[in-house]
Amino acid sequence: LKATHECWIQSTSHSARINPLIARTDLIITVGGDGTILKAATIAAPHNIPMLGVNLGRLGFMTELKADEALTRIPEYLNGNGWQEERSMIQVSVQRWNGTTYINDGITYNALNDAVLGRGAVARLVHVNAWVDNAHLTSYRADAVIACTATGSTGYNLSAGGPILPPNSEEMILKPVAPHVGLATAVVLPEKSTVILMVESDDPAILSVDGSLDLDLSKSDQVEIKRSSSKALFLRTGSPEEFYSTLTRRLGFEGEGGAGRAVFH
Repeated sequence: LKATHECWIQSTSHSARINPLIARTDLIITVGGDGTILKAATIAAPHNIPMLGVNLGRLGFMTELKADEALTRIPEYLNGNGWQEERSMIQVSVQRWNGTTYINDGITYNALNDAVLGRGAVARLVHVNAWVDNAHLTSYRADAVIACTATGSTGYNLSAGGPILPPNSEEMILKPVAPHVGLATAVVLPEKSTVILMVESDDPAILSVDGSLDLDLSKSDQVEIKRSSSKALFLRTGSPEEFYSTLTRRLGFEGEGGAGRAVFH
């Protein structure tokens, strides 16, 4: 592919080191799978840079192109064909309890998929209290509690039996994993909701943000989750109405003659 503009290449393993050319970047082309896109989104979204995904992974829900068609089709995107799809993100922050008061880490994390509060190394249920907009929702005893976006609804949330949201939805899902006590079903929350998850377990817990950042949590630590002001932008050429047919095909639910495989939760 002959480039007519200035280009730069960076591994997602070095995503914490922002390339100085990012402010002048018009497009980020990711080569990998959905994990690559999740990491790239944390760089692209704050600068409103669209992404074009080339799939080298297994499923590639968010990718646009197959590897064998990338070189022939990328020029049409560079020439302005297609449209931009917006995907909502969530903002995650942690307040740690020092015995007398809460101390904010001072860091916020943006996630395109989800934030998962789960048990640590000890194989015991995690006890989590949940509030929505300062009103107590429930007390979970489960393997984990997932807070996800519409994009993340087809990930861990789906495997845990949660619902699928339309890709342009700005609502958030709260879904426990293998709950023993508390609300067992998923809850779909309005876009302006703020969720607080408090660790009540004596055993350590772990907060995973988009599966690439893990933070150790202790009893009484809190996680705040709300909609991010940043949005992930994707270049697309297909019709938005193709989302569900593409989803069922990539999940393997669609077979010849309309017969698909059954999935049990």
